[in-house]
Amino acid sequence: MNYYLLFRQLGEGMLVSVEIFTLTLLFSLPLGMVLAFGRMARNGIVRNTTKVYISIMRGTPLMLQLIVVYFAPFYVFGMKISNGYRFVAVILAFALNYAAYFAEIYRAGIESMPRGQYEAAKVLGYGRTQTFMRIILPQVIKRVLPPVTNETITLVKDTSLAFVLAVVEMFTAAKQLAAKETTIIPLMVAGVFYYVFNLVVATFMEYLEERFRYYR
Repeated sequence: MNYYLLFRQLGEGMLVSVEIFTLTLLFSLPLGMVLAFGRMARNGIVRNTTKVYISIMRGTPLMLQLIVVYFAPFYVFGMKISNGYRFVAVILAFALNYAAYFAEIYRAGIESMPRGQYEAAKVLGYGRTQTFMRIILPQVIKRVLPPVTNETITLVKDTSLAFVLAVVEMFTAAKQLAAKETTIIPLMVAGVFYYVFNLVVATFMEYLEERFRYYR
């Protein structure tokens, strides 16, 4: 077993996994907030459309969504699919999927806030935007951090689904090496890598929770 080759290839796969993880959070976290507002909108069309979107994204497998996002441009619009679109499709599918989960987490946090806080802010002369940004949002962040942490940890493991579109992330690299060398050592090492990755994420999220304890 060539351990230099093992760690080099798994390291390259790890970088791809980190890219998928980081870009997914970068796009899905703010998009989730937009969807949360849409889900709570007074306009029935906006509210119901958002509700259907969230239901579809949470009710169908992420693997299926990856396939649809990748092949839809060709089968629906007749567009030519390039190899470079594979990674873009992975990020797009992951972001759209996780935004739906984050939207429901945000909505639960926002709707759990006592109505009296809005009324008190109005008496003090705060506008709706000021009330949300200065009073409600910091408390919502504190409340939703635990479920957001669960989703981010799940995302670390879900990055392995990128293999569906032939994007070689860490788990795919480990499977290829395991098949080539006829040993499970690459898979075991990949498991350690995933655990360390999740440990780093969990530690960082715990740090954020400590920072927001002021709003308990």
